[in-house]
Amino acid sequence: MKDLSKKIEKIILQHGARGMDRLQETMNPGYCQRAAQMILDNRGAVIIGTGFPVSGSFESDGPISAISLYRVLTHLDYEPVFACAPPISKILSNRYSTYELPLVDWNKSRPVIKKALADLNPSLVVSIERPGVAADGRYYNMNKEDITEFTAKFDLFFQECQCPCIAFGDGGNEIGMGNVIKSLSKLDIIPSVTTCDELIIASVSNWGVYGVIAALCDLLKRDLFELIDPESTANYLVANGCVDGVTNRKEASEDGFPIEISKSIIQQLRSLIF
Repeated sequence: MKDLSKKIEKIILQHGARGMDRLQETMNPGYCQRAAQMILDNRGAVIIGTGFPVSGSFESDGPISAISLYRVLTHLDYEPVFACAPPISKILSNRYSTYELPLVDWNKSRPVIKKALADLNPSLVVSIERPGVAADGRYYNMNKEDITEFTAKFDLFFQECQCPCIAFGDGGNEIGMGNVIKSLSKLDIIPSVTTCDELIIASVSNWGVYGVIAALCDLLKRDLFELIDPESTANYLVANGCVDGVTNRKEASEDGFPIEISKSIIQQLRSLIF
């Protein structure tokens, strides 16, 4: 299975332009398989955080695959719930179970997160392309711009929860990247220091989620990709104000890649498993 996971990881690191392919050299291979097994070993409620603030809205990388994972988990009889702040919380709550977080400082956020954990009692916490706090206690985007006031403190779930945590990232400033903080010095970013139990890196975070879904397909011997439709999901999000995080345009793309590239990644993963 580890060899298969390494093949999955090679697929999701295609088209890389932000250093994640180089970062892979410092990673312990097999992370997609380990994350999939972690999901299977921790049935119950799953808190999912997603939505990277961009230009008063949120970017498409993260939410598209978060919805895909939500659908897969629901099909497998888990109880997924999104935990995020406006504006994405308003959009997700129209279709999915959502726990809205406030845009407040760390001191005010901590009791909110503790209450959310008590209310939801998660067996697993997942972050998909969420900003991770830097060493100075602030949040930054890839241009090193301070986005703290627009960012819910989802890192606190990772600090306060009593369950495993999985994180997906593609640039170094996301939750979970604290696992490889020493290697991030090579990149021109302000890195996140928040750690996790299993970090999944990919050229686009959405592709990392698809890599873990592929590993789940293999472990369960079921085609879970039949449950998801990234293109229609992207169109729904764009219609509600979502933007491409690279182009800042309201279009069905992710990090500058047309959605067709994502569909190609999924097809490669399906061909690998089936």
